[in-house]
Amino acid sequence: MTEAKWVYEHNSDNSARYILGQPQGRVLACIGINSSTAVPDDLDPTLKNVKKFSQIHGYDGWLMFNVYPQRSTDPNGMHDELDECEHKMNLKYIKQYLKKYDNVDIWAAWGTIIEKRSYLKEALTDIVDVINGFDVNWVTIGKLSVKGHPHHPLYLSHKTGISEFDVEQYIGTRQKF
Repeated sequence: MTEAKWVYEHNSDNSARYILGQPQGRVLACIGINSSTAVPDDLDPTLKNVKKFSQIHGYDGWLMFNVYPQRSTDPNGMHDELDECEHKMNLKYIKQYLKKYDNVDIWAAWGTIIEKRSYLKEALTDIVDVINGFDVNWVTIGKLSVKGHPHHPLYLSHKTGISEFDVEQYIGTRQKF
């Protein structure tokens, strides 16, 4: 199969990225925590791993979503408060792309960084609500962290297996991070 065309959705000043990937056929859509420097044809280490894991596990294409779309190379640089406009745009693009592809597995991969800002759990819950309107499977790669979070793609061995992920249970047990 030939490599799919790039999709790349971002805001006008490129301070937020909503979607990046090469979706086709069976798609692995990863949900990380926040966007960094990756752009089409110039992937950062996290996105290189997302692409590699999609290939290893037999997917035809991949997408990268994030709990929060703000670009920040350091999670400590994320906004102190939720930018509601950017959050709504993020939800809009996730919904838009899930409508386009009907064979998608959602890879939970936000890591313990979900604890970095208090608004991230709310943002994730909103994303889960949007995604639950579609026929998708939730997966994770590797064991959950000691605190019960799905691991971030950057820190996983390529030999790590994929397994089902119960996102509803995760959300329900995470009353407060």
